[in-house]
Amino acid sequence: MASTRDKDEAEHQRGYWRWSKQDFLPEESFQSWSNYVSALSQTRLRFKDRLLARSDDATETEELKKQSEHDMKRCLNWWDLIWFGFGAVIGAGIFVLTGQEAHDHAGPAIVLSYVASGFSAMLSVFCYTEFAVEVPSAGGSFAYMRVELGDFVAFITAGNILLESVIGSAAVARSWTSYFTSLLNRPKDSLRIKTSLKEGYNLLDPIASVVLVIASVITIISTRKTSVLNWLASAINTAVIIFVIVAGFLHADTSNLTPFLPYGAKGVFQAAAIIYFAYGGFDHIATMAEETKNPSRDIPIGLVGSMSMITVIYCLMALSLSMMQKYTEIDTGAAFSVAFQNVGMRWAKYVVAFGALKGMTTVLLVGRLAQARYITHIARCHMIPPWFALVHSKTGTPINATLLITIASATIAFFTGLKVLSSLISVSTLFVFMMISVALLVRRYYVRGVTPRENLLKLVIFLVLIIASSIGISAYWGLRPNGWFGYSVTVPIWFMATLGMSLFLTQQRVPRVWGVPLVPWLPSLSIATNVFLMGSLEYEAFIRFGVCTVVMLIYYLLFGLHATYDMAHQQEKLPSKVEHTQTVKNEVS
Repeated sequence: MASTRDKDEAEHQRGYWRWSKQDFLPEESFQSWSNYVSALSQTRLRFKDRLLARSDDATETEELKKQSEHDMKRCLNWWDLIWFGFGAVIGAGIFVLTGQEAHDHAGPAIVLSYVASGFSAMLSVFCYTEFAVEVPSAGGSFAYMRVELGDFVAFITAGNILLESVIGSAAVARSWTSYFTSLLNRPKDSLRIKTSLKEGYNLLDPIASVVLVIASVITIISTRKTSVLNWLASAINTAVIIFVIVAGFLHADTSNLTPFLPYGAKGVFQAAAIIYFAYGGFDHIATMAEETKNPSRDIPIGLVGSMSMITVIYCLMALSLSMMQKYTEIDTGAAFSVAFQNVGMRWAKYVVAFGALKGMTTVLLVGRLAQARYITHIARCHMIPPWFALVHSKTGTPINATLLITIASATIAFFTGLKVLSSLISVSTLFVFMMISVALLVRRYYVRGVTPRENLLKLVIFLVLIIASSIGISAYWGLRPNGWFGYSVTVPIWFMATLGMSLFLTQQRVPRVWGVPLVPWLPSLSIATNVFLMGSLEYEAFIRFGVCTVVMLIYYLLFGLHATYDMAHQQEKLPSKVEHTQTVKNEVS
């Protein structure tokens, strides 16, 4: 009878809704204050170990999954992933940023800005696709960089992209309220609660928070049902986009395309750096690898296929707007709506608002899904409490991780105005995409225990030269956009470093199923384009990036470094190794 009671209690403790110390502070270092102080005294040694130590494919895809106790359900195919790509990427950005950048920076050449940013995004898509096929983990970029660049780099980069995801979700939710107000033909801010708080935080937005909560509840219930809902919403949004393109071309006036480059090439690339965020979200597909039935087939089709079509759609929308209205007359707030009014289609503004609303809904839906999986994998590594890694046995979804990301973004969306959130857009996304390209080159050219030390040194030198020359190109463009001398130095260095990697290093690993073509050229070009676009952003973005990175570094040193799953397992192995050594000594004596 007692044994049965003990068994029932043990099962109850292992239930999903639990709240024990072991679920939040599982490592020995945190079981007492003395242990924690002792762990802090070893920070320098451990920091060095973590900088050099890396995970491996098997750990990321098999071992760490056990921390969730239950597997996520494999219920997605390539068709689902393509529509997830549409849902994650096509939101309000195309409707807002196109008019803004055409008017302020690029003119009719805004279509070239979309080509440039789409090309850069596609290079990153190739790198993500190879990793997602080779390391099909819910951790996405965090897991890939843990394998190739170590815990420290993985934590800093993933932390930045998660922070931007939370802020971005809050901004999209606030925009959702704005477009909903427009659709109802009501005054601006009429659905928000006015308070006496500081400006920027004085318009409370309960609708934005509710929309985020509803999206999260849907993703918690079922990934498969979320996919079906996303498919339906994305299909409606695509129909609206097709209407916008066709109607725009029917009312086109090619004379509006002259002059085509009113702000020159600099304006084109300035616009490209900003509208790049209209392509943001494709990396969400990589986080769904654990729920994909056949990752090696479905992920390449889903990622490359959806992004190729999205790039074409964006370019056609930008071209239709530029031909409908002179760039100097384009409204920066509601470009397509005003353009349709000018050609006699006043009713079309409601169609545009409805399409933007649908797009933002799918962005929030897919964002809730993907960001929770980022959180899940970070928790599996114990860098945040493993309680957030748990997957529910019935739903097959990470409920705790979803709650964490939802509470954070819903709170920010409730209090913070859209202008404040927009000012926080940072270099984080471009930085992570650049690091993914670096990690891919490391993966191809370095294998632990196989690659000679001499080749490792060559790889490091070539990577440093590629990154440094890319920074030089970007810096010179910002300082002397019409000059040539700086490019005559930096471009050849980038070219020779990439050529040197191609000629003097042998690839140590060949992709099993799908790989990036033309390695090292395409990953190296991805590094250069991402760095170039980063350099086109305002300096405030770099300040926020630096501040957030410092905060994350402090957290990593005080908590994450000691709590990491790998470090805990090293500690477990240490006593047994000592005991074995002592036994051998006794036998010899």
